Amino acid sequence: MALFLIKKTMTFDQKQHLDTSKDYIVPCQKNNIEAVKDILPITNPDFDGSFSTHLLLYGKNGNRIYLLGLGEEKHSTKLEEAFRKLSVDTQKYWGKSIQVYTNDLNGHQIRKAIIGLKLAQYKIGEYKSTKEETSKTSVSICTTENVETIINEGALIGQTINRIKALVDAPPNIKTPEFLAKWAGNSAENTNYKCTIFNEAELKNKGFKAVLAVGKGSVNRPVAIFNEYKGKTDKEVDLVIVGKGITFDSGGLSIKPSTNLHYMKSDMGGAAVVLGIIELIAKLNLSVNVTGIVCSAENAVDAASYRPGDVIESYSGKTIEIIDTDAEGRLVMCDGLSYAVKNIKPTYLIDIATLTGSVVRTLGYSAAGMFTHNQEMAQTFSEIGYKVNERVWPLPLFEDFENDLHSDIADIRNFSGKPIAGAINAAKFLEAFTDNHKNWMHLDIAGVAFGDSAYAKMKSATGYGIQLLLEFIKTLATK
Repeated sequence: MALFLIKKTMTFDQKQHLDTSKDYIVPCQKNNIEAVKDILPITNPDFDGSFSTHLLLYGKNGNRIYLLGLGEEKHSTKLEEAFRKLSVDTQKYWGKSIQVYTNDLNGHQIRKAIIGLKLAQYKIGEYKSTKEETSKTSVSICTTENVETIINEGALIGQTINRIKALVDAPPNIKTPEFLAKWAGNSAENTNYKCTIFNEAELKNKGFKAVLAVGKGSVNRPVAIFNEYKGKTDKEVDLVIVGKGITFDSGGLSIKPSTNLHYMKSDMGGAAVVLGIIELIAKLNLSVNVTGIVCSAENAVDAASYRPGDVIESYSGKTIEIIDTDAEGRLVMCDGLSYAVKNIKPTYLIDIATLTGSVVRTLGYSAAGMFTHNQEMAQTFSEIGYKVNERVWPLPLFEDFENDLHSDIADIRNFSGKPIAGAINAAKFLEAFTDNHKNWMHLDIAGVAFGDSAYAKMKSATGYGIQLLLEFIKTLATK
């Protein structure tokens, strides 16, 4: 069964001039139809350019002309949505090629347009018995500027987002920890980076005891994945990104309610971002050294499952009292963080995880929770988040919350047991395994990685995090 087959493929090239005798798309800012009137077949079309609206016109040769509304300046951060919707709605009428008039768009807007067109190619129904035939469309970006680099980057970003969405949307009986390991290994073989896998025996030998505890109750054994991209000759690692890789979360013995339990296949959303971003920066050949760490397990129910009340060990040497086995993500994450600070010693350390329902109750589905003591990092991520429409919002790491994780019988407990500040308590738990790293950041993406969509009837993956991390990594590459 081919997981990542996209039913409609799309290629991109650049043309200096628009051929008005063939099909083309004309992006238009709100109330600015005058800017493109010279390439339209009529003088005053009934179209005001409102965001993500479109109007079909016909040229003299019967060719289709799609006016696409880009809205106002405030809509520029989510421009890909307009192109995605247009493509989803109308691509069945496109022939083998279509043009996009981009003389009036800047590089950021062109990149967003290409990302949106690529996102429209993703089909969630890979596991249906009836398959669609694959068709190809060639898209020509028409501008007098040289934008080949932008075109290539936009296409690769869109492709990567589609690939990680396919991972998150995949069923948990197929998407096991071993499956993620194979995905990473195949990606490394086809791209310019190194992938190392620790299987269960190696996890025991290396001391990944928290990961092993979480995975004890599943027939699908845990793994740790280390993806190393080296775009510079020096040995210093600029960034380590640790991703939560729980391929299915039953809650363990602290079992979750059955309602929406099937959506817990998405609990490896952070891992998907880590796997995707390493592949992407390798394809872009960025001048930066980045390592991705994914500690992956299935949190299942079995006679061998770890229990509330247990005291387990961890890679760091700290002992952890288990209060709730449904607070398992932070356990696999803490081993990954400890490994990073002890063995890799990166300049920057980021972890990303679908960690808590608490962050959803705090921020809804509009932003990820951002935790860091580094205000420069916080400011950078905040600015990038607004720019690419993958927003973050700062939440505190006050010392006041440390008492919530006090244990009488172990070094720390994994859950406060209180109905408040759950996302903050989870972040404080992770902080305890960072060795006070001055450039550490935790991103809780539980509310933004998976949810309702205009393109699926059930909840599905969003691909959140790829653009956010890419833009941050670019800032490291320029230092």
